[in-house]
Parts: sequence; structure tokens; C-alpha cells
Amino acid sequence: MVAQKPRKKRWQRRILTGIFTFVLLAALLTAYAFSNLNPILIDMARARARQLAMEAINEAVSEVMGRQMTYSDLVNVLRDESGKVSMLQANTMLMNELASRAALVAQRNLEELADQGVELPLGAALGLKIFEGAGPKFRVRLVPVGWVTTGFVTAFEDAGINQTRHEISLEASTVVNIIIPTGAGAVDVSTYVPIAEGIIVGGVPESFVEVPDIDSMLNMAP
Repeated sequence: MVAQKPRKKRWQRRILTGIFTFVLLAALLTAYAFSNLNPILIDMARARARQLAMEAINEAVSEVMGRQMTYSDLVNVLRDESGKVSMLQANTMLMNELASRAALVAQRNLEELADQGVELPLGAALGLKIFEGAGPKFRVRLVPVGWVTTGFVTAFEDAGINQTRHEISLEASTVVNIIIPTGAGAVDVSTYVPIAEGIIVGGVPESFVEVPDIDSMLNMAP
């Protein structure tokens, strides 16, 4: 009986050594897998963050507009004695108000999104559809950087014979940091939301009033 104790101890040491080796190899393999998957996870988080940020901004614009904005609300078309369009005059005060309110609401939406965070399935990082919703979830933190900037932009394009389409859109941009367990990154988000458009019959007027606003957010030059 006494001779069996050293053998038993040696056997226990071998089992413990095997378990330790297995755990160590598993940890190394996991770390290696995560190091290879990290760029994919960052890209996934960026794509999801950009999508959510754009949704938050678009919702802010819809909330601020409240109703369908008409072209005449934003632009006053001036004509000469012959009835020809001579100048387009922007409604500066209304545009400044809309841009400022949209920026504030978008910032609020992004901060609410940051408090909630986002969870993505780890299986989606494998790139196989069968595993898209499988595996444990990893949490993505979204941290807005600075403020949302907004401003109106315009575009002129031909809309047929002797007709020009004048489109007015609201541009919003911001930067969002993403933080995941294996790294971090940043996402530049920029979106254009069409607000109103008008058809100018008889060609583009020779002059267009350019009205500056706070921090040069308003760009109404053709």
C-alpha cells in the first residue's frame, strides 16, 4: 500500500499537468483567434455604428421638420418685369433654425444610443451565413465625439428642355468612437437628407443670394 502512494501522486501530477497544458493551449488559441478576428470585428462594429448613427440623424431631421417642407418655404423666387426668374432668395432665418434644431435633436439621439450600446453576434465575424446569428454576443459602445454639424446644401441639374431642378438638402455629419472588448475605432458619419425641390422654368437665374450662417453651415451657393 505504501508503494502505491508515489505512483498515485505521479499520476495526479500528470493529470494536473495535462489540464494546465490544455487550458494554456486553449487560451493561446483563443487569443490568436481574436487577434485574427479583431479587424473583422472592428469593421462589423463600424458598419453597425454608421447605420445606427445615420438612422439617429435621419430621425432627428424628420422630427424637426414635422411636416413636408415645401420649396417656397425655403426659397423666394424673384422675377423681373417680363416674368423671367431673376434671383432666388433663401429664407435664412428658417434655415438657420431648422439646421440648429436638427443638430440638437441628432446629438440627443446619439447620446441615447451611446447609453444603450449595441450587441453583435461573434459568429457573424466568420463570414458564413449559417453562423451569422450564432455564438456569444460582444458589446459595442458608441461614444459621440464632439457635436453634430448640420447645414443646407443645394444642387442644380437639368430636368428637361428649358427646365432646371433645384434640390435643397440638409447635410449632417459627426464622428462616433466604437469600443469593443478587443479594440476600438472611429466612424465618420455623413448623410444628406432631401428637404425640398423646385423646378425652374426658363433657365437658371443669373444671380443667387448667398446667405452665411453660424460656422458657415449654410451653403446656398449654386
